[in-house]
Amino acid sequence: MILFLLSYLAGALTIVSPCILPVLPFVFARADKPFVRNGFPLLIGMAVTFAGVASLAALGGGWAVRANEAGRWIALAVMAVLGLSLLLPSVGDRLMRPFVAMGSWLTERAERHSGDQGDVRASLLLGVATGLLWAPCAGPILGVILTGAALQGAGVGTTILLLAYAGGAATSLALALLVGGRVFKAMKGALGAGEWIRRGLGVLVLIGVAAIALGLDTGLLPRVSAGSTGRIEQTLLTTIGRGAPVNQAPTDLANLPVEGVMPPLTGAVTWINSPPLTTEQLRGKVVVVDFWTYSCINCLRSIPYVRAWAEKYKDQGLVVIGVHTPEFAFEKSEANVRQAVERLGVTYPVAMDNDFAIWRAFRNNYWPAHYFIDAKGQIRHHHFGEGDYDGSERVIQQLLREAGAANVASGVVQVQARGAEAAADMDQIASPETYVGYARAENFRSPGGLAADAVKDYVASPLNLNDWSLLGRWRVTREHADLQTAGGRLSFRFKARDLHLVMGPSQSGAKVRFRVLIDGVAPGPDAGVDIDAQGEGQVDSERLYQLIRQAAPVGEHTFEIQFLDPGVQVFAFTFG
Repeated sequence: MILFLLSYLAGALTIVSPCILPVLPFVFARADKPFVRNGFPLLIGMAVTFAGVASLAALGGGWAVRANEAGRWIALAVMAVLGLSLLLPSVGDRLMRPFVAMGSWLTERAERHSGDQGDVRASLLLGVATGLLWAPCAGPILGVILTGAALQGAGVGTTILLLAYAGGAATSLALALLVGGRVFKAMKGALGAGEWIRRGLGVLVLIGVAAIALGLDTGLLPRVSAGSTGRIEQTLLTTIGRGAPVNQAPTDLANLPVEGVMPPLTGAVTWINSPPLTTEQLRGKVVVVDFWTYSCINCLRSIPYVRAWAEKYKDQGLVVIGVHTPEFAFEKSEANVRQAVERLGVTYPVAMDNDFAIWRAFRNNYWPAHYFIDAKGQIRHHHFGEGDYDGSERVIQQLLREAGAANVASGVVQVQARGAEAAADMDQIASPETYVGYARAENFRSPGGLAADAVKDYVASPLNLNDWSLLGRWRVTREHADLQTAGGRLSFRFKARDLHLVMGPSQSGAKVRFRVLIDGVAPGPDAGVDIDAQGEGQVDSERLYQLIRQAAPVGEHTFEIQFLDPGVQVFAFTFG
């Protein structure tokens, strides 16, 4: 419910975003006609079409995107005819005939047979065309919706959230349209300027068509919009739920509530460090289920505590189970996960949940997520994200005592983590996790934007805080950017103590050399654990690499990585 409300509010905010500018002329082109028969069905068609196309894209991938691109060009033809008809009715009539049947019929219905009151069906179809053209800015909340669809599969829930987003936009546009309609009516009545208003609207429609045809709705305007609404959306996320406290342990541990029954652990593709475990086998044990994935920096920072709990309480009846649920495709590889488990010193059972079966059974949505289960098989506590490790350990102690364990320690573990496992300096982080693949990329600044699934020569661009760019010949997919020739670079303007990059070689077993610069010079004492002081390192496996750990006071810096060999895949930036 919270995400539904956030989606609606984020959609409503699009009215103040430059991203909405290209489609505003289409919406206002019929503002002089009654709202119920014109504006309302147009907005309904726009909202439903956007939600439907976006859902298909999330579900079906590339084919839906390509189909929508064709639909956009058809819709542009329709809107061009509409604009010409408003500007020069006689020219519009002549141009209407050679256009595609859809454009001709639609425009003729909208402009020649609707009369003064307008036509509901024609307005609805114009709304469908507008929905094909609308490319809203992918702000944090829309990103949350699409990320959820990517992780758990698109479904009815995804469509409902997209409808809420589009409905919010339609609501704010409806208010503007109602006000605008009254203004137009007053102007026509007072000045007799109906013909000039009609022509002015035609000019605006044609400007909108030109803006979309030139790619301004997906290129320049999203950049301008990012600062105008992104911060507001992020505030909404933080204030209304997703950034709220992540369920810290209560003070009264003697009365932990029962949150549900532990679901079955079926669906794992394989188990590491253990044969498959069942809920029946675990009855009588206190269980901690840790959802993680090995390239997730938040998971890596919680692993030292989970390891310590497993070791400290294993003889008193605690069983820790790591459920490895992948974010990226390479994390589905059993060899990769086994290598990560060994590297991280994880000795407790790990279930590889490649199909999200256990994730869905727990109705989980977070990495990391910890579920605390008593000896009766009841979930008694949960914690999402990092932090409150002392509280979580005291929950374990309480559940062990309830199970009859003797001499349960009252103190908590003291962890001395190093490298990427060390706790983040949260007060210094001003840069968000940023994905490189086009499905979830934000703040990309190389001219021309990302070319989806195509090889392109990119050039660098001036960067503001949290902007990034590519240089060289790259192929960008939904998940990652794949370097085609040696010498390619990637730059990011960031503010945080630590900078990590998730990457791997394109070919198994290959090694790709790279050099890191910070503000144009070698990092020296600010080098992360995966490079030396000169900034040199190599990509030899698919994992998270710590490239920067600032020793000096944290400031805003430009990070650059240059790859001396081709054949590297770059997935995401994370910070600490």
